[in-house]
Amino acid sequence: MNIRALVKPNVRRLSAYEAKEIPCRVKLDANESPYGFSFFKNIPTNRYPDPEAKELKTTLAKQLKLKSKNILVGNGSDELIYYLVTTFGGAVLYPTPTFSMYGIISKALGEKTIEIPLDPSFDLNMKKILDAIKKHKPKLLFLSSPNNPTGNCFSTERILMLIEKSKGIVVVDEAYQPFSSERGFIPFLKDYKNLLIMRTLSKIGLAALRVGFLIGDEEVINEVNKVRLPFNLNSISQALAVRALKDKKQMRSAISSIVSERERLSKELAEIKGVMAYPSEANFILFKVKNPEKVYAGLLKKGVLIRNMKGVINGCLRVTVGSKKENDIFLRALREVL
Repeated sequence: MNIRALVKPNVRRLSAYEAKEIPCRVKLDANESPYGFSFFKNIPTNRYPDPEAKELKTTLAKQLKLKSKNILVGNGSDELIYYLVTTFGGAVLYPTPTFSMYGIISKALGEKTIEIPLDPSFDLNMKKILDAIKKHKPKLLFLSSPNNPTGNCFSTERILMLIEKSKGIVVVDEAYQPFSSERGFIPFLKDYKNLLIMRTLSKIGLAALRVGFLIGDEEVINEVNKVRLPFNLNSISQALAVRALKDKKQMRSAISSIVSERERLSKELAEIKGVMAYPSEANFILFKVKNPEKVYAGLLKKGVLIRNMKGVINGCLRVTVGSKKENDIFLRALREVL
C-alpha cells in the first residue's frame, strides 16, 4: 500500500518539527528558566519535556515486543485521533454507537463522516460498511473493540476483512483491551501496513496523566508525527507513566480485580427483575431497564452517578465497574429504585 498517497498533500510536503536534544554543559537555547520547582524529584520542571518521550516509548516497546519507531505517544487518545484526521483527512467512517470523539474531531476539522449502525447483535454490519467503502472510499476507519458503549468486541474475521478491503487506514481502538479475553490486533501488524492500533493508559488507573499511544508501521507513524505538536506529552506524565508501567504486579492486580468485579456485577444484574445486562469485555456494563430516566434520576438522588445513554442507545444505562464497595452501593441503590 502506498501510504504517502493517502496522506493529505499539505501534510505530505511537511517535515516533522524537530526539537534537537544536544548534549551540553550549559543549556541556554530554549528560553527556559534556570530555576525549577521541587514538586517532583528528578523532574526538572524548568526544562521542556523530552520531545520524543524516548524512555516511555522504550518501556512500551519492550512490553509490547515492538520497536520504539512503531509507537507515537499522545496527550490521550483524543489528540491522536486529531492527528490522524489532520494527516489523512476524510472521508472518515465509523460504526455507531461508538466513541463520540471520532465524529466530533472529524467534523471539527471539516471532514466528511460516514456513520454505519451496528447490526442487532452490536457487531459490524459488513454489507453496509463494504458498500460505504466502495462508494465513499474513506481515508480512515475507526473501530473501537471492545466498543464503547456496547462493551463487546467486534468479530475478528470482520475487522480483518475490512482491513483487507479498505484502501484507507483502519484504526482499531483498543482502549479497553486490557479487560478483554480477546488478544487484540498487535499480532496482525506485521501483515497489514494500513492497520493502526490505538491504546491508552486512562482506563487502567492513569486517567489523570492523559497518555495515549498509536502503534503501527514505521512509515505511517512518521507521517502522523509530522503534525504532532512539539512537547505534546509533559515530563510529569512521561515519568509517572514509565514508573507505573514498570510496576507490572500492581497493574495486573488492578486489572484482574476489575474483571472479577465485572463478572460479579453482570451476574448480580442478571438476577434483578426488570434489568437486562449485555455481555461486556470492557470495564463497564450496558444494561436495559423499562424507565431509564426514572432509574437514572433515582440513583442520582441516592448519590450514585452512572451514564444515561438516551439518544445513543435508548432505554439503556451504562455503569462503570468500580471497587467492590462501590459496586455494592450501586446494586443496593438500583434494587431500591426499581
